[in-house]
Amino acid sequence: MVAGLLVAAVFLIPYAVMFGGSLKTRSEILAIPPSYLPREGAQWSNYLTMWDTPETPVAFNLISTIVISLCATLLVLLVATPAAYYTARFKFPGKTMFMFLVIVTQMLQPAVLTAGLFKQMLAMNLYDTWLAMILINAAFNLAFAVWIMHSFFASVPKEIDEAAQIDGAGKLRVLFRINLPLVWPGIVTAVIFTFVACWNEFAASLVILSTAENQPLSVALTKFVGQYSTAWQYVFGVSIVAIIPVILLFMLIEKRLIGGLAAGAVK
Repeated sequence: MVAGLLVAAVFLIPYAVMFGGSLKTRSEILAIPPSYLPREGAQWSNYLTMWDTPETPVAFNLISTIVISLCATLLVLLVATPAAYYTARFKFPGKTMFMFLVIVTQMLQPAVLTAGLFKQMLAMNLYDTWLAMILINAAFNLAFAVWIMHSFFASVPKEIDEAAQIDGAGKLRVLFRINLPLVWPGIVTAVIFTFVACWNEFAASLVILSTAENQPLSVALTKFVGQYSTAWQYVFGVSIVAIIPVILLFMLIEKRLIGGLAAGAVK
């Protein structure tokens, strides 16, 4: 138990310090010696004023982040699920090479492809649009989701599919009614990792989205860091707001994950 508390402290203390910093004035944050708790009283007004700052429209940035992350995650789920099922259940020419190419794409990151992505989005007339970032995020997270779900589909005995087909079930019904409940933990895992990756994406958003209202929170945070001064109270405050949806998603999906594990064990 002591070891668990120590590990928890290592991970939680930085967030506690960040939360404390969001309740301070800028001068108090830069004061020497520093203090962990606000000495001038908690500045809860920081969480109100940060939404209307000259640096960036945080409210629009939050909406942009939510829309891009949710839509990209949904697109990945719609494409990766049948792809993972097919590669796990059926043999086809070049299957080994196909799976190798899928995993190789994980070596490519938006940071090293920003110039190409910029030209491509311009050519497709998608520059500075949410759709551009939805497609980019989905493309760079699709391979990981396919590999995760592929292993779960492969762990389901093929005899279950054959028994369902003997009873008259078609391939789509076998996928959605038989396999999906058994691989639910894998789907949840893919959703969590994809959503978090889309939520934290920075490099491509910085290049593709030029309008302040369209930019996600990851880019908006940089606007508070200037060459000569930094609004640290807003940096901390926006960071706290940015991690809340991810925590809520994990809390919501955790029950589904446990339920999926139990269902898979029973079936």
